[in-house]
Amino acid sequence: MAFVIEGNADLASLWHWFSAHSVWILVFAALALAILVFGRPRLLSWLERGGYSPTAHKVQRVCDVVIATLDALILIVIAAAAVAITLAREGPEALITPESIKLWFMSHGLLIFLIAAIAYLLFRLIRTIIPGIVESSMSARGRGRKAKEDLAKRVQTLSGMLITLSGIIIATVAIFMILGEIGVDVTPLLATAGVAGIAVGFGAQSLIRDMIAGLFILMEDQYNKGDVVKVAGISGLVEDVTLKRTVLRDLDGIVHSIPNGEIKAASNYTKEYSRLNLDIPVAYGENMEHVIEVINRVGQEIAKDPLWGPKIRSAPQSLGVNKFAESGVEIKVLGDTKPMMQWEVMREFRLRIKKAFDQEHIEIPWPHVKLYYGQRDASPRIPCLECQHANSSDSKFCAQCGAPVAQETTPAQDHVDSA
Repeated sequence: MAFVIEGNADLASLWHWFSAHSVWILVFAALALAILVFGRPRLLSWLERGGYSPTAHKVQRVCDVVIATLDALILIVIAAAAVAITLAREGPEALITPESIKLWFMSHGLLIFLIAAIAYLLFRLIRTIIPGIVESSMSARGRGRKAKEDLAKRVQTLSGMLITLSGIIIATVAIFMILGEIGVDVTPLLATAGVAGIAVGFGAQSLIRDMIAGLFILMEDQYNKGDVVKVAGISGLVEDVTLKRTVLRDLDGIVHSIPNGEIKAASNYTKEYSRLNLDIPVAYGENMEHVIEVINRVGQEIAKDPLWGPKIRSAPQSLGVNKFAESGVEIKVLGDTKPMMQWEVMREFRLRIKKAFDQEHIEIPWPHVKLYYGQRDASPRIPCLECQHANSSDSKFCAQCGAPVAQETTPAQDHVDSA
């Protein structure tokens, strides 16, 4: 079809330029529309971080109006580009008539509408079933409220990522099929997209690596928000975990943001249960059987305590002598607690062990160190007869030349020698 434009020559030349570049105009308009669709929620979220104020509210309203206007303009440009592509395909001598429009719609328009409808329905179906599939493939660590919240958070994160990825794939395939139906050669576009994909892949390989690692962390339930873990050599409480990064807060209150791609091994201290692990030293002279009996008694007492018992899964118990240390004998003690309760229970267990050892007169050894401050000897010095070097009073040979030193004797020593 050819489009007969009535008007001045400038408008005709503008339409001619638009028709000549309609394919690229359509591609860039579609990209701009995608940026607006995905960027609008992030822009509004960024504006909301500043808190509510009349000025911020006005800015949000202006942004809504501007984005809505841009959406409408981009849709008009996309429609005009599609018309220009179709007209260019039919040739310059064809005319737009009701019969030609009907013929084009029956041969091409109906199929284009069917492709768009199938893509939309497929996206809606995927968006509906993906959360259920992800939830059924992941298991919660318990039946408590925290476990359900952790499961819901992981499902939401993974579902959002998979839905977005599926939407991008479906939209891309549908757009290329529609372009092929209206007569656009998609081979150059595929080649361009391939080169652009390779370039983006090289530039964003660290981001892709982080997201893939985060996907496996969430799918395998390695750790969740609220766990105490050690990753990338840093230990702390997990404050947030996403596809891109893990956020830890250590005992000093320092927040560490760790890219998931840097995590080679993850140690979870609070998965399902925690363990009390102690080495209790006692003096070598103590009766080991009696010491072990006292330790086991204290473990049973703390396990039956109304306050501490609910935090313990298995009572702390001695496994026997673990090591002959420099200052004493170390007794190994193990016990299981509920997640994140091991440090609290260990502190209470140490306190009770100290009290019990004091009552049973069991010695807890500690290292002894003798310090020498290097005080100068105040005894008289004896000069060497050969080199006149001053030696200490108890020296038999000169420290400088090695000659015998004449020892000074007291009258008492002379009396003993003569006797």
